[in-house]
Amino acid sequence: MIIYGLKTCDTCRKALKALPEAGFVDVRADGLPDDLRDRALATFGDALINTRSTTWRGLSEQDRAAAPTALLAAHPTLMKRPLIDAGGTLYLGWGKDVQAALLGDRA
Repeated sequence: MIIYGLKTCDTCRKALKALPEAGFVDVRADGLPDDLRDRALATFGDALINTRSTTWRGLSEQDRAAAPTALLAAHPTLMKRPLIDAGGTLYLGWGKDVQAALLGDRA
């Protein structure tokens, strides 16, 4: 299991604490692998883009109009977090539904 997010993100820290066996990839430092980005976009669509982020608010209207693939390639911090790859199944966020799916009775 791999958690993709930001090491400074409180939600990512909560997920990491609850899933200590998971690996962690900081997308700010390491980027988001192209194949994973494409799978996540196919799974979650535009929901993968965090339109409430500081990065989003700093973009021009012209930049915001770019395709999600181009936006995430140029600004991986625009991704909603965390993105969790659990054996090929992708989960987005750390809501109760994701916690129940990944933690089962431990949630």
